[in-house]
Amino acid sequence: MRSLSLLAASLAATATAAKVDLPISARTDDVDSDTTAVFYNTTSPVLIGNDGGASTGGFRLYSLDGSTPLTETKHETPGRTKLVTNVYDVGGKDLVVTIAQPDSFFRLYDSITGEQVGEPLTRTLGDWSALCTWKSQASGEQYVYLFGKKQAVHFLLREQDSSYEFVEIQTFNTSTEASSCAVSLSAQAVYFATDDDTTVYTFPAAEGTAVPEITVLGQAGDSVTGLAAYIGQTSDYLLVSQDHAIELYDTSFALLGSATLTGDDDIEIKGLGLYQATTQNYPAGAVTYAIESDGGNGFAVSSLEPVFDGLDLESNTAFDPRQKSNTSITTVCSQCSLSGFCQNDSGDESTVTCACFAGFDGADCAAFTCRNDCSGHGQCVGANSCQCDDGWGGLYCAFKVVLPVAETDANGADGDDPAIWISPVDKSESRIITTTKSEEGAGLGVFDLSGKQLQTIAASEPNNVDVIYNFQAGNRTVDLTYAACREDNTMCLFEITSNGTLQTIAGGTQPTKPNYKVYGSCVYHSRKSGKQYVFVNAKTAEYLQYELTWEDDSLQTTLVRNFTGGSGGQVEGCVSDEANGWVIIGEEPHALWRYGAEPDDTTEAFMIGEVGDGTMYADVEGVTLVEGPTADKGFIIVSQQGVSAYNVYRRAAPHDYVETFTIMENVEKGVDAVTNTDGVTAVGAALGSVFPAGLVVVHDDANQLPEGGTSDKASFKLVSLADVLSEELLKEVDPNWDPRASASKASSFKAASFKDSSFKGSSPNASSPNASSSKGSSFKASNFKASGAKGCKRAH
Repeated sequence: MRSLSLLAASLAATATAAKVDLPISARTDDVDSDTTAVFYNTTSPVLIGNDGGASTGGFRLYSLDGSTPLTETKHETPGRTKLVTNVYDVGGKDLVVTIAQPDSFFRLYDSITGEQVGEPLTRTLGDWSALCTWKSQASGEQYVYLFGKKQAVHFLLREQDSSYEFVEIQTFNTSTEASSCAVSLSAQAVYFATDDDTTVYTFPAAEGTAVPEITVLGQAGDSVTGLAAYIGQTSDYLLVSQDHAIELYDTSFALLGSATLTGDDDIEIKGLGLYQATTQNYPAGAVTYAIESDGGNGFAVSSLEPVFDGLDLESNTAFDPRQKSNTSITTVCSQCSLSGFCQNDSGDESTVTCACFAGFDGADCAAFTCRNDCSGHGQCVGANSCQCDDGWGGLYCAFKVVLPVAETDANGADGDDPAIWISPVDKSESRIITTTKSEEGAGLGVFDLSGKQLQTIAASEPNNVDVIYNFQAGNRTVDLTYAACREDNTMCLFEITSNGTLQTIAGGTQPTKPNYKVYGSCVYHSRKSGKQYVFVNAKTAEYLQYELTWEDDSLQTTLVRNFTGGSGGQVEGCVSDEANGWVIIGEEPHALWRYGAEPDDTTEAFMIGEVGDGTMYADVEGVTLVEGPTADKGFIIVSQQGVSAYNVYRRAAPHDYVETFTIMENVEKGVDAVTNTDGVTAVGAALGSVFPAGLVVVHDDANQLPEGGTSDKASFKLVSLADVLSEELLKEVDPNWDPRASASKASSFKAASFKDSSFKGSSPNASSPNASSSKGSSFKASNFKASGAKGCKRAH
């Protein structure tokens, strides 16, 4: 009820608050933009912006006090980068801080020259979404907060022995995935918010190891796209951006007014930065932001003068981010080996107690430990630093390492999901079908088993792709490929010819219901009725199930089911298990679920695995099924984007966890590692001499080139299933699986025969401290609640 009252109060305040226009003063040339910061230089302040491009990724520096287009002074390319910020006077240097998506390493750069300082630091594996800094006014120590999939990491950034280091203080859970953050000096508070939500959260900025208490600060007038703290003379202001406007609040979240961006059409902004000093063009300072509008994508800047004048607020252009504390209270001391906070309430140095940083232990924090004891597959060589045994890697050596044997030719700007089509003539002539979901190169690609591109065909930004076998099209029996097409919110189908290439088919574009925005898709062939179905989902997690038929010489679809999936988080990939009558759905931040796939199925959903259970990590993305010789044999594989790894579960209920694997660089074959992975597909069928034990195909977000740099086109990595599953596990896979034989079966099945004793259990919202306790969690299909949905994958 508190959040509802906060929202009501916020809406009332918004209606009465003063409003001003905020013209765009200058902007950059086009760049893939997300976030900004500003370097305080009294002679030539610098706008710092990320570069999220695959081939151009890194960050860019621009002269702030200029005209359109702003002059670019530096471009560094460590790889696709979403996050960038800056810090002052750490070891005598002002620094740009970045973390690149392909390798998750922090990097430091000199703010004036743009040159890298030292080597990459502290690899922090994950899919990170917000980054902000705080310099303690009490001690002068510099801290960094990094946010990701419902978690935050608190670091100390310091210079030691002429080199820099990030020291993890602690990692703690958050209730949401932050997309922006800011820190107030006067309130000593960290603020964060997430996309598609009006809520702003807060917790204390503190020099300690106690897990902070996170509370709701308030509700903004619209979905938050960026946060920034303006350091006031007596109290700070919080700037909150929402597409084409910026609201200003005090630190208690009382609305002070709002500014609407002008100077272009269809403006959307995010990633706020602030400059609180006077320049020729900006006498009251400036606000910077990433922008998308009719005028292009990139970064832009606006003067703060109309904001402070129009809202009658006090500015503080005398703010100096380098100003040192007058108290200089020591919080990190030698008595704690410089590896913990020193606590001394009595003032007597002999009574100092230590609160050790993460990975340090002992009364004086001199010993170190590693999480999970390096999973039994490595040696602990530093604080949470493992030296992994051969064949192991990832988070604390917990992941089995496999190598790709090939990759597809680079194609399309932004790939997502693959499918495998098995040839009815010669399985070695089977094909890989991939999606390009971006405007550039939008459509489907077809590749042979060596990764050679054979065909591209245009489609309206397909996100996920699937294969339908033995579909009766009048007097013809054909194979089809199916995808949800996001550009026009349709269901797209193409015919697969006998050599595996694609061609259009009558009725190949099918509408969804009015005002429905498609996101992902999957297919299901019922062995109970013999009918063919296709699923499509929206970001709102609303699933539509259609029956696919051939009528009047054309494909036709009829809506037979509508439901909402998940338990409150965005839903991701899915796969149908036709032999058991199931559809398995990945809920991105939370869990992997099993539902009934028949249109009239009302059985309770079953939780297979849960994020945080010790084996599953966010984001849960693509899902695929490796068939066994019987309906209780085989494996489910699910990708986990945040850690670039894949979990394997048994197909049979209760779906026991088998292993996690990650795909590293194959130096010998010149194929790079897989990072920030999305879609996955696999078959256990023997595909000729190259993949006699089956094939796994995965999406790779950042395609690193052998000669250096990153391709601006996507690639998909090919892995032998024999490298993923042990010889013993491969005995549970069907090397002779024939999808057409499976598709022709219309005999009844007994789904009840695969129910286990733990099928009914706790609510999906119940916490699960370990894997075994999550088994059997269930809930009614009628109670499905989620905020988003994407992608499905047929059983291959």
